[in-house]
Amino acid sequence: MKLPQSEKAKKTLGILGREFPGARGTLVFNNPLELLVATILSAQTTDKLVNTVTGTLFRKYKTASDYGSAPLEEIERAIGRVNFFRNKAKSIKGCCRMLADEWGGGVPDTLEALVALPGVGRKTANIVLGNAFGKDALAVDTHVRRVAGRLGLTASDVPGEIEKDLCAVIPKTLWTQTTHLFILHGRKTCKAKRPLCGECPVRELCDYYAAVNKGGKTG
Repeated sequence: MKLPQSEKAKKTLGILGREFPGARGTLVFNNPLELLVATILSAQTTDKLVNTVTGTLFRKYKTASDYGSAPLEEIERAIGRVNFFRNKAKSIKGCCRMLADEWGGGVPDTLEALVALPGVGRKTANIVLGNAFGKDALAVDTHVRRVAGRLGLTASDVPGEIEKDLCAVIPKTLWTQTTHLFILHGRKTCKAKRPLCGECPVRELCDYYAAVNKGGKTG
């Protein structure tokens, strides 16, 4: 008998919670601005590399005005080791300039205000809301998208739709934790190219695993 989506989500999160006790994000930050910058840098770049870059970056640029007034080429040099550093430097400078001009240098704590900033989408905004402000927010990155899809908790490949599907079956108080658990599970076990299904603690709840064992088509 097929479980209702809310029950499947509950069981999955319970198992992953035991697999990854105390799960949290791995980006290093001291305040909302630092997390915002680090999250912009983290797109298609490992958190480990981002942390090696921000260690120096955060000592040099301490306020939104520091980033906003810095020459673009200077920011590019400071973050040159991350992927797509030129585009990210432009986003950071534009974002921080708006923070300085319209928010007194502070980082807003609403989704609507955050996604209005240059270079900030829903994923980045939700990471900041959930981890810097302690709000209930579910961020859909590549790991969350993959894990949710394979489990069968969503039929969409569009991040905004995936977020809606997950939020509809997961209690609001668990949204931020869900992000962490799915990311850690995606990194460790539910890998993109070669998922370790034989080692997966939630395989009995997974549509992908069921399809593989039935010889069915997977995606």
